[in-house]
Amino acid sequence: MTSQFQALLIEKNEAGEKRFDIRQMGEDALPDGDVTVQIEWSSLNYKDALAITGRGPIVRQFPMVPGIDFAGTVVRSTDPAVSPGDQVVLNGWGVGEKHWGGLAGRARVRADWLVPLPKGLSTRQAMAIGTAGYTAMLCVMALEHGGIQPDTGPIAVSGALGGVGSIAVMLLSRLSYTVEAITGRSEESAYLTALGAASILPRDEFTQPGKPLARARWAGAVDVAGGRVLANLCAGMAPGGVVTACGLAAGMDFPATVAPFILRGVSLIGIDSVYCQRERRIIAWNRLAELLDPHLLDTMTTAIPLADVSAVAGALMDGRIRGRVIVNTGTEV
Repeated sequence: MTSQFQALLIEKNEAGEKRFDIRQMGEDALPDGDVTVQIEWSSLNYKDALAITGRGPIVRQFPMVPGIDFAGTVVRSTDPAVSPGDQVVLNGWGVGEKHWGGLAGRARVRADWLVPLPKGLSTRQAMAIGTAGYTAMLCVMALEHGGIQPDTGPIAVSGALGGVGSIAVMLLSRLSYTVEAITGRSEESAYLTALGAASILPRDEFTQPGKPLARARWAGAVDVAGGRVLANLCAGMAPGGVVTACGLAAGMDFPATVAPFILRGVSLIGIDSVYCQRERRIIAWNRLAELLDPHLLDTMTTAIPLADVSAVAGALMDGRIRGRVIVNTGTEV
């Protein structure tokens, strides 16, 4: 096995102009770390698309290999807790932002950033789940921790056609919750119904300024949008409702009032998937392995080669992608 691999590299010149290219590299180019991993699959997430298209200040230093997650096999390790041959998953920890990430054939990272691949999952399935699915599982766990059970009331999921939203719909349905999926693409209703959505709600209903306190409709929510969508979800929570916030696709602002929180006891829980404790990550990944339907996971997953990442990143930013995009990082050369 040679140590040559391909990587998607983002660079910035002295004028501040960014460019990216697929390069062939050797292991000596990799940053410091305890463990070297042969990456078998990575994925394309919203944050990756922001970095690759230049539409968001995601990358903190250059040159940078983007890709906030990956799954693969350990080839070298100086940490006794991790051995060559171990199959592992990585999400977050600033990888793809401050530390070279997963859109490459190899990565070198800290051992404590890695989670063992759960039994029953392939590396391909792990990336079909990816950071999106892992984040969705953290949202579900937060709803459970907040006392929201299947019989408490329906759960609203915004951005339901995206990676987090699709898997959140699937997980909640498998756990017997009633799911109301929010989307701006009504033509995809059959897809969301197949994932387990009980009803489809038009996104336009949530993007306009709303009342400080609206009709109580939901026991909980998984929100990837932020902005007015998040404000309207909070306003429509039933007493004791729990809203989990994990994204900002519709904006970083939060044009809301305190009314839902002090008049209905609504809780707004932020989901940090990047620096989440390792023990909680392991719990989330093991639950994902138990709950997800492999067939449904396949129906929401599109696999692409490394060479197609740029074009698909643009499509993702334009809202033309549904479900999950996984990246075959290529055979080592």
